[in-house]
Amino acid sequence: MDHAQETILITGGAGYIGSHTVRLLAGQRRKIVVLDNLVFGHEQAILDPDVELVVGDVGDQELVRSLFAKHQFGAVIHFAAYAYVGESVTNPLKYYQNNTAEPIKLLQVMQEYGCKVFVFSSTCATYGVPDKLPITETNQQKPINPYGMSKLMVEHILADCGIAWGLRSACLRYFNASGCSMDGLIGEDHDPETHLIPRVMMAVTGEIEHIEVFGTDYDTPDGTCIRDYIHVEDLADAHARALDHLAAGGASVRCNLGTGVGVSVKEIISAVEEITGKSVPVKYGPRREGDPASLVADPALAEELLGWVASRKDIRDMVRPAWTWISGSRGGRYPENVKSS
Repeated sequence: MDHAQETILITGGAGYIGSHTVRLLAGQRRKIVVLDNLVFGHEQAILDPDVELVVGDVGDQELVRSLFAKHQFGAVIHFAAYAYVGESVTNPLKYYQNNTAEPIKLLQVMQEYGCKVFVFSSTCATYGVPDKLPITETNQQKPINPYGMSKLMVEHILADCGIAWGLRSACLRYFNASGCSMDGLIGEDHDPETHLIPRVMMAVTGEIEHIEVFGTDYDTPDGTCIRDYIHVEDLADAHARALDHLAAGGASVRCNLGTGVGVSVKEIISAVEEITGKSVPVKYGPRREGDPASLVADPALAEELLGWVASRKDIRDMVRPAWTWISGSRGGRYPENVKSS
């Protein structure tokens, strides 16, 4: 497929998953414009000099219109979102505004300019507590927090836009994004950091005192929660495939992105100890409300529709590059952003 012609708008492209996707697509010689407000993104995560970074908000329709007028985008990949589940419970309006209302403004401009391809970062949080395992796309979608609901609302909006004006969309329901680029040049840098693998490593480096494990009495083999960890470069590959599927005239898709392999909290800690050669200080505590015992994807539909399969299913293949990033010269951190909006 000739990737050289069409320009793609990638919102949130300076963030964790976005920057890995931008790097992959830029390596495929695609023309890319990144729109990111740098609240959570990092301009240093955009490595390719041919990628244009515009600092601004998805909901700024005047800015977005000017970008569409200039570039005539053929497709949009939408990453920009807030993703702290706990915060969504205490501040739901922030999440509905940013994750649901702002994309509506983006879609309005897309409709004006006749852009009908949209790849959306959805989440397994749209399922809530699963009614069966592994989780297939036929599982009930009953989110248990505003974050999951804010994403599910967009899935419904995209379907309605498909009926109304022919928008074709891919809703990619991620499980637990992990790891970083294999060369350690870009990685995961959140503030605050809530993801388990980097937090376990922060306990190893002394950045935090210990890792807290919430619950050891779940109905799982070792009593700790089980999750499906998917390498961020495999997620990037899925976005490229979804883009190609839609660009070739394919129908809208809704699919899970996971490995189909469940890994427990204790297994993560063991993998980090194996890779780093250091012991992890652990504090065991009670269960955290709203944590299902197990969340594991059935990724068969993504293979069927997009030809996508996770290339890395061993948790050590996700821990190893993450340790390269965290133990490298930057210590798992980007320099401060210097561009202003």
